[in-house]
Amino acid sequence: MLHGELTCVELVEHYLDKIKENAQLNAFVEIYAEEALSRAISLDVRIKQDPSSCGELIGVIIGIKDVICYKDHHVTAASNILKDFKSIYTATAVQRLIDEDAIIIGSLNCDEFAMGSSNENSVYGNVLNALDETRVPGGSSGGSAVAVQAGLCMVSLGSDTGGSVRQPADFCGIIGMKPGYGRISRYGLLAYASSFDQIGIFSMNTTDLAIVLSVISGSDEFDSTCTDSPVPDYLSLLETDKTFNIAYFPESLDHPSLDKEIKNNITELISTLKEKGHRITPISFEYLDHIVPAYYVLTTAEASSNLSRYDGVKYGYRTKQNITDLNELYKKTRSEGFGKEVKRRIMLGTFVLSTGYYDAYYAKAQQIRKMIVDKTTSIFSQHDLIIMPTVPSPAFRFGEKSNDAIEMFLGDLYTVYANLAGIPGISLPLFKHSNGMPFGLQAMSDKLGETSLLQFANQLLKEKIPHGNEK
Repeated sequence: MLHGELTCVELVEHYLDKIKENAQLNAFVEIYAEEALSRAISLDVRIKQDPSSCGELIGVIIGIKDVICYKDHHVTAASNILKDFKSIYTATAVQRLIDEDAIIIGSLNCDEFAMGSSNENSVYGNVLNALDETRVPGGSSGGSAVAVQAGLCMVSLGSDTGGSVRQPADFCGIIGMKPGYGRISRYGLLAYASSFDQIGIFSMNTTDLAIVLSVISGSDEFDSTCTDSPVPDYLSLLETDKTFNIAYFPESLDHPSLDKEIKNNITELISTLKEKGHRITPISFEYLDHIVPAYYVLTTAEASSNLSRYDGVKYGYRTKQNITDLNELYKKTRSEGFGKEVKRRIMLGTFVLSTGYYDAYYAKAQQIRKMIVDKTTSIFSQHDLIIMPTVPSPAFRFGEKSNDAIEMFLGDLYTVYANLAGIPGISLPLFKHSNGMPFGLQAMSDKLGETSLLQFANQLLKEKIPHGNEK
């Protein structure tokens, strides 16, 4: 996080220029140029007058996903239903960044209401992958990933309900981490599925990730689901020569949807880790094919409830049609305001909660979730980490999966597990595919075991373990 002799103003100007130069990537929804420069000026004055008063993130340039509230700034969830809406309060995670003198440079594009795996569902249009602009950046936090990937900010915040930080990090060749459920307050995060959602972090290195995670984690009186567990000083614990007891699921590597190059590289990595002294154990995980169906039943059910508040009465978009019936107002407003993918998930969620289907779908998915949690607890009673692929394939081309919802959903096969179990997960940019695109390794730890994840990630990235076809 050190910036040498550069002033905060020079840093902000640099990133504003980079954003302008890369406008075609469509990563930003809104840029806070004047505000960021004004804040940089005041921070430079404070640095000169009293350096000891400066926060831990002094002058760090950060972007936030367009589902995270920042008082008096637009927050629209990339949806027409919240067009022109400004937040009346600031999310706890954002406030903690500001309190440590970070500079928020803008809000970042995403799939509408964080529903999507490709960033093709935004009212603002597609975000482009900076490595290949014909390919998706991943979703839903595509703008947050590309902003860090293309050097448009130092660090960014996204949200992860089923892989929306880790999957775009994988597609973009950067680090993306979802902490355990409750580690970071969800106050100020627009809800998709409340028992799954978690704010996550994108960065280019483990040092920046560790510092930001320490700053924004911790208990919050505004979020009853936020843990009271003490927040470690992740940076001071980052360096270790510890060897880890690691589990992996053979089913995850043998799954028919997994790209052969990804399988081969992770299989080779497992051998390399063994040679370096880590203890690697294959563990059968019989629930792999149940994960995606259970996830989509539960998250869409929660979404149908959470998104019922967007009705055109209190705030946001309202139909322009001349309507006198309240129910008709609701129908027209929501039909016009929500995009196709959001409407699909709301309808699915309403269906699985309906009379006659609740027990067959929602209750059954909850039972599966409980079995997954119990199995995960058992695994972590004897292991430090679980590793598996982050995604079944590298970044695909725009439109390639748009008309096949099932194939798109199956892209979440490896990431939704961590959200169902409520455990931390990280995607590490270790490999390169023969098509030129990056792909990563996913590692997960027990609840609130982010320290082990960061230590393992730091080891792998520092040791420069062979990167697939770059060997």
